[in-house]
This record gives sequence, C-alpha cells and structure tokens, in this order.
Amino acid sequence: MTDKHPDPTHIRLAKRVAEQLNCSRSTAEQFIEGGFVTVDGRVEEAPGARVRPDQTVAVAQDASLLALTPVTLLLHKPPGFEAGLGQPTGAAAHGSRSQGSPQAATLLGAASHLPEDASGIRVLQRHFNQLECFTPLPTEASGLVVYTQDKRIARKLAEDIESLEQECIVEVKGEIAPNGLQRLCHGLSFNGRPLPPIKVSWQSETKLRFALKGIRPGQIPAMCEAVGLAVVGLKRIRIGRVPLAKVPEGQWRYLQPWEKF
Repeated sequence: MTDKHPDPTHIRLAKRVAEQLNCSRSTAEQFIEGGFVTVDGRVEEAPGARVRPDQTVAVAQDASLLALTPVTLLLHKPPGFEAGLGQPTGAAAHGSRSQGSPQAATLLGAASHLPEDASGIRVLQRHFNQLECFTPLPTEASGLVVYTQDKRIARKLAEDIESLEQECIVEVKGEIAPNGLQRLCHGLSFNGRPLPPIKVSWQSETKLRFALKGIRPGQIPAMCEAVGLAVVGLKRIRIGRVPLAKVPEGQWRYLQPWEKF
C-alpha cells in the first residue's frame, strides 16, 4: 500500500541518483533498472524506491546505458503449460490450444534460471518484462520455447518460423507398418496435401527424431498414426541453429550474442 503522506526526508531513488550523477531522471531510472545502483550495499532495481538521507546510494563504476540491451530467454517448457498458443496458427509448431492450463511464462524468474548459464548476464527484474513468444508448443508437449524482448529476434521468428528447421524427439507406442519409416520421411499427406521430404530416424526402440520445416498443428501425431504408431510424448530440442542443450525442465537460460536462429 502506497503511503499517502511519505516522510519528506525520504526521496525517490531516481531523484537521488540524478542529483549524484548530475544526469536526467530518465537516465537515472535506466541505471537503476539496469542493476547498477545499490542502496546500503544492496542492488535496488526500483526507481521509485524511497531512500533516507543517511542511506548510502552508490552507482557502479562500470554503469553504462550500452549494457541495457534487450534479452532473449530459452525455456525448457514442461508438459502441462501453455506457451504462446495465442499466436496465429501459422506460427504454431504443432498441437491445439488447451484451455485452463498455466502459462509457461510464469516459470520465468530468477529462481528458475539455469545455474550453469554460460552467458554471464546478471539476472534483472526488467528481463521478465515485455517478453513475446513466437515459438508455441502444445500444452502436452515439452521442450524449447523462446521468449524475447529483442524486436529483431521477434521479427525473425515471426517471419521465418516456416523456414526454420525444428527438431523434435517423439516417443511412440505401437508397431510401425512395413516401410513405415520410409513413408514418414517421404510419401505421406496431411490435410489433403502431400508432405515434403522430412528427416525421420529412430533414436531408440520407442523414440523417433523428426527434423522438419513448416510444421503444422497436429502434423506429427497424424503422421505417426498413418504408419501405425501413437504419440506418447513430444519434446522440441532445437529451433534453427539454437539447441535446447542441457537445460532441465522448468529452467531457462539466456540466448548468447553469438547464437543465431
């Protein structure tokens, strides 16, 4: 609850930083949101936080607005969470929308950040604001989902998702039909249209690896059903050139600057 009568000796942190640095209030707010400002030795990311005159406010020597770049988060979505299924169906990886499931975006937070993340990026609260998802997965599926603040990456994913190869591991049950693997690779139709050649191979006795472009909702289950198999589980492990790698379910990492879809 906001105090309607704040102590007049307590001032907004952004004002205090602006006075210390002799800079604009907006610049001070960016330094604070960038995690460069401490109050009594603790990082404070809220520009509206109120500070007392006796508190020590310090700005890191390496503070730079150039460091305030947008981020992209790579989440290993567990089954049971919705991820981006409100996007147009042309951008959907596969599956149909499920009602009432929790949003995968709720898994994004400091507590679920991959401890072994090699990016070296400091986790800040602003990294979880204004995220967009253009790489949906059906609720029952798991695997790589991309959330981004970067307009360039958002545009690429929105425009190029049809041409980006996606790799999925599909757990199946049943007995595959004669020449079923060859038919999965080439020879099947979906929604009345012949499918282009697809790379499909066995990973184990119960798991198939699919690598394909322009995937449509429900396509993989329909393909498997056509050769006598039923899909038990589906996990996306790569989008374009960006792999899920060793991120455990429910955790996320930062996209590194050199990684390109």
